[in-house]
Amino acid sequence: MSGYSAFARFYDMLMGDVDYAARADYLMSLFSRHNSKHKPMTLLDLACGSGSLSLELAHRGVDVIGVDCSGDMLSAARDKADRAGIPLLLICQDMRSLDLYGTVDGAVCCLDGINHICRTSELAQIFERLYLFIEPGGLFIFDVNTIYKHLFVLGNNTFVYEMRDVYCIWRNCLNKHLAKVDMRLDFFKMEKDGRYIRLSDCLSERAYSNRTLKRLLSSAGFDTLAVYDDLSYEQPKEDSSRVVFVARRRK
Repeated sequence: MSGYSAFARFYDMLMGDVDYAARADYLMSLFSRHNSKHKPMTLLDLACGSGSLSLELAHRGVDVIGVDCSGDMLSAARDKADRAGIPLLLICQDMRSLDLYGTVDGAVCCLDGINHICRTSELAQIFERLYLFIEPGGLFIFDVNTIYKHLFVLGNNTFVYEMRDVYCIWRNCLNKHLAKVDMRLDFFKMEKDGRYIRLSDCLSERAYSNRTLKRLLSSAGFDTLAVYDDLSYEQPKEDSSRVVFVARRRK
């Protein structure tokens, strides 16, 4: 998993094109579509990062518990929640050893959270932990980068981002056999005196087949209800970059 030490400082800049409000609306629509009885009152936002999605979900009347392994990310989330006057419960915890105070109506994990788990055995462990803390019949909704994206979009490519006072070079190294991408991010931040300081982070992401994800979910006690192309109700395409899983915890 990633440390997100340097990345946490610039995460929101790099993710500036993400429409968190639209994603929150989409997630809530999936809960309604697959659980017609009532909307969830408590949700776990797993790998919540800097809290932007957690806040959007909270704005929709849901009590949100945000869990992330990065204290730097959670510090940013706490600052956002305080400014918004929203009482988010934030827990610094590795999701492989998830341990909540009680159960939740459902859980979400979005924007690469699952992909950061690079071992199948550890992903199985996470699903098993989720089974313990999601109410029977509750939904677990998550999205993942696809194998196609890792092989043909991320690959061995280099990306350059120029933002206000920050320059980022993102280099990828692909392991085709595992559909795993090792990423090195170098950030060059301008100081007040015009000098640049360099901050670096190394991350890894792995893409899994839909078949593998369904198998791991089933073994942990979840039934896969649907797999959608991202932000839609359509079936995934061969060149889909991100897909969304809707799974229900067995009663």
